Amino acid sequence: MKYLQEINSPDDLKKLKIEQLEEVCEDLREFIIDHLSHNPGHFGSSLGTVELTVALHYLYNTPYDRLVWDVGHQAYSHKILTGRRDLFHTNRKLGGLSGFINPAESEYDTFSVGHASTSISAALGMAVAASLRKEDDRHVVAVIGDGSMTGGLAYEGLNNACSQPNNLLIILNDNNMSIDNNVGGLQDYLVKLTTSSKYNKMRHDVYQGFRRRNLISERDKNRVLRFSNSIKSLITKEQNLFEGFNIRYFGPVDGHDLPGLIRILSNIKEMKGPKLLHIKTVKGKGYEPAERSATEWHAPGLFNKETGERKVKKCLNQPQAYQDVFGHTLVEMAKENSSIVGVTPAMPTGCSMIYLMKEMPERAFDVGIAEAHAVTYSAGMAKEGMIPFCNIYSSFMQRAYDQVIHDVALQKLKVIMCLDRAGLVGPDGPTHHGAFDLAYMRPIPNLVISAPYNEHELRNLMHTAVYGNDGPFVIRYPRGQGQLADWQNKPEILPIGKGRKLTEGTDGALLSIGAIGNNGAKAIEMVGEKGISLAHYDMVFLKPIDQELLHEAASRYPLLITLENGTVNGGLGSAVSEFLSDHNYTNVRLLRIGIPDTFITHGSISELQQIVGIDVEGILRQIESFCLPASDSHIPAERGHRHLVD
Repeated sequence: MKYLQEINSPDDLKKLKIEQLEEVCEDLREFIIDHLSHNPGHFGSSLGTVELTVALHYLYNTPYDRLVWDVGHQAYSHKILTGRRDLFHTNRKLGGLSGFINPAESEYDTFSVGHASTSISAALGMAVAASLRKEDDRHVVAVIGDGSMTGGLAYEGLNNACSQPNNLLIILNDNNMSIDNNVGGLQDYLVKLTTSSKYNKMRHDVYQGFRRRNLISERDKNRVLRFSNSIKSLITKEQNLFEGFNIRYFGPVDGHDLPGLIRILSNIKEMKGPKLLHIKTVKGKGYEPAERSATEWHAPGLFNKETGERKVKKCLNQPQAYQDVFGHTLVEMAKENSSIVGVTPAMPTGCSMIYLMKEMPERAFDVGIAEAHAVTYSAGMAKEGMIPFCNIYSSFMQRAYDQVIHDVALQKLKVIMCLDRAGLVGPDGPTHHGAFDLAYMRPIPNLVISAPYNEHELRNLMHTAVYGNDGPFVIRYPRGQGQLADWQNKPEILPIGKGRKLTEGTDGALLSIGAIGNNGAKAIEMVGEKGISLAHYDMVFLKPIDQELLHEAASRYPLLITLENGTVNGGLGSAVSEFLSDHNYTNVRLLRIGIPDTFITHGSISELQQIVGIDVEGILRQIESFCLPASDSHIPAERGHRHLVD
């Protein structure tokens, strides 16, 4: 690396010539490829925004000028150029750098991100605040990808941008949109013309001249802009929706042409009013395997940087990932029932709906990054007799909460909502942990809420949702590998709201929900060696909860313990506590084990489970402390929660 080792802040960039900056771009790509080959992260997106990132930090006075990134998948170059180069080897590791933009980590990270489509709204708020505070020299730039532009929040921000006093610049990083072939040389000429300082000075002077002569009012300004945009569309035979929002549009331009980017950004930097620069980039730019297959190289895991070979572990005799069990089971069921369809908001590979897309593309729907739409879209299909499996990551389902209540539950529509990545998800951290779904789904009437103990139970619940229930059904399951090598059982329909006893006990009972119960089972075995005998119940359903089972447990055992891979506030523990109170079980002591009331940091799943105490050893220690006299417990007086938050 020729220059990167000497760049510790954007100020160091500003000392270089443009041709030297191009070498910085080469250094950045080499650095990112090298590090991500042995420390996995989001690969393709970050390689695609190298030139843009260098240009922005070269031209703008960051962090005083605000750069607002969307999602953060594309922001690795940003982290490296803003003082975190020597820490980048800790990216996504416990105690290390966050995989996303995190203001607690750096003053250059202006707004916390992780979920898509937020940048325009957040940046607009900052731009309007700058205007209100008379900070006329502060620039605000929102960077958003074409995928994030499918989210409704982005359009709400666009719609509001032209109605507020602001000088916001939106940069659309387009690595997927098709551009009409007829743009050609005329389009290039128009980009150069409309971004030139001379043209825009003349345009401004003409406008002010009309204002002085009372030939045009401020109210007429948007009409003039619309007329100007119409003329441009007529000449180029190209239309875009941004001009319909009265936002000045520039582009498309080559996002890998660093000198061109610097020239255009310099020319439009001081323009007043909201504006959008449309750049075309290539995901995985500079690394041929990633350029050929952008989806696979979004987050490829470990790979050989020399050969491009991904080090994918294929263990056919090992348990499969829960999402793969879901995907294969969905295909089986769809072959048997023509009413079954699949819906996912931009995550067909991650949730394994890709299997249905390959087998029956006409019955699998990727609706883009639009979780709220995905739910209501599924509701519309259900209203007409289809049976949609709507698969959304637990953390992302939070964005569709109103739709779950209003469009699904209220109408008792048969939408099967599969919440993938439920519980702690690992390196993606607090923006992606599926900690809250049990708590936020439980108060909603008409919902059935379930969580499988293992892969067999997942398949059983999928069949139960279709053939054993007539309304909305929620199935939540964790990220990663399951428990069973032989996962292809013959599915059966389970009784709604009924749990099952896994083991007998005499001293107390552990009530678990979901796959985390397997950690509980191991802890019960270990604590049994110390003379504590616990029964184990797999609740299966959070709602309706098995009251007969709870009456049995509460009447037989003086000690009850709940276990969940979700927040202790509002989930299974709260439901059992409410049951005990409602039925006057005053002599029963209750211990609730789950995710505490704080945002949990990033790290491996095993590390995070250990921190919050839902790993086998953590459960064991808490059971010992709860069941044994203090003198017999091996628990320290205080159980530290270090590294809980980012």
